[in-house]
Amino acid sequence: MAPDTLPPAATAVFSPAVQPRLTIHGGASVRFERRAGATRLAKLYHHDPMRVLFPNPRTGDIAVATLVTTSGGLVGGDRLDVGLQVGPGAAALITTQAAEKIYRSTGADVRVTTSVSVEPEGWLEWLPQEAILFEGARLRRSTRIDMAPTARLMAGELLVFGRIARGECFTHGLARDAWEVRRDGRLIWADALHLDGDIRSTLDHGACFGGATAYGTILYAAPDASACLDAARGLIGGAIADTPGVLAAATCLDGMLVIRWLGVRAHDVRRAYAGFWAGFRSHVAGLPARLPRLWDV
Repeated sequence: MAPDTLPPAATAVFSPAVQPRLTIHGGASVRFERRAGATRLAKLYHHDPMRVLFPNPRTGDIAVATLVTTSGGLVGGDRLDVGLQVGPGAAALITTQAAEKIYRSTGADVRVTTSVSVEPEGWLEWLPQEAILFEGARLRRSTRIDMAPTARLMAGELLVFGRIARGECFTHGLARDAWEVRRDGRLIWADALHLDGDIRSTLDHGACFGGATAYGTILYAAPDASACLDAARGLIGGAIADTPGVLAAATCLDGMLVIRWLGVRAHDVRRAYAGFWAGFRSHVAGLPARLPRLWDV
């Protein structure tokens, strides 16, 4: 097939010095709406290498969608575009099948763009599993959230700095993770992690990451966010009590809770993070204090 006839999801990258490689441009869009007293799937689109699956929720839980990247990981030049929508009064949890692997790049960036919309009285949990940054990986990830004044959202992300089990540390490459949250069209929070250049010294520095191998953020944006700060801090204490080396803290601003996580062992951070999420969703939404089964694998 000639280069100018390749499908849009597979664009050839040519160089006289290297073997041609195909990059991917995958996408997924899912929308839930409340109909006949229940949350139901209203819109679905996915494009290779992305798929959206719908495992049966556990008894008493809300609708669940699972994003799957069938390529087995992302390489420099790859791109994913994700759209998540919850309509008025609907409630859903959207997660990913497994950790996302970001492989070493020869120079190009992986780009992942997520757009989230939560409409009046809607509830959404955006709970992706961790992204593992291989040595030399280059990731640019952006998440934009648009919320109605009465909408509620829990959203999070986890980054792991290297293949820890192999003794690998993420010392060079790029990690840019940017967030924007808007309520009723007004920007209420913007945040960006940017690691480039001498990444190892930043990860090791006591005023930065203090030797952490994993980093996470959880957001809770809702009209009652400020009233939940004490409960969040109590749950954090319980989540990290049995996980030495994990640090976490919560603060509240403009109707949004922000919880940060750091840890010297990635699996401990994941366990504490998941334990907090399960307890907090129960506290603020009356949902079962548990995560989808995929988080138990």
